[in-house]
Amino acid sequence: MQRLALLVPLIQKVNIFYTYRASLRWTFICFLLAGIASCGDFSPRGFKPMGANVTPIKQLKGQQKPETVYIQGKVEKAIPLVKRQAYQINDGTGKIWVVTNQTGIKKGKSLVVKGKVRYKSIPLGGEEYGEIYLEEE
Repeated sequence: MQRLALLVPLIQKVNIFYTYRASLRWTFICFLLAGIASCGDFSPRGFKPMGANVTPIKQLKGQQKPETVYIQGKVEKAIPLVKRQAYQINDGTGKIWVVTNQTGIKKGKSLVVKGKVRYKSIPLGGEEYGEIYLEEE
């Protein structure tokens, strides 16, 4: 009986140690999950604007005077041209083709592009099939 009486304080100390250790473990897990969640991107289509300078594609319009804009999005299509490349970017609000001198731009890549908004008129059979595009600077 005396041995059992000596073991009770020891068991209580071990119990406190494991409770303290378990609370530290849960605290660490909570901080880890909060950190991972803060790195996530919960905006529509997975894009966070780089700043106030980024223009949504749906707001772009072909004008007489080319305007320099920044757009941000994900490359959906890429095609090679002679000494150039064209790729289509989608930002969730619309799609636009970008013509560039760069090579190696691959489908699925997210990027920010600075360029001049251009308009190419294509009249066919009395109808206009023109489209705006971006010429990268």
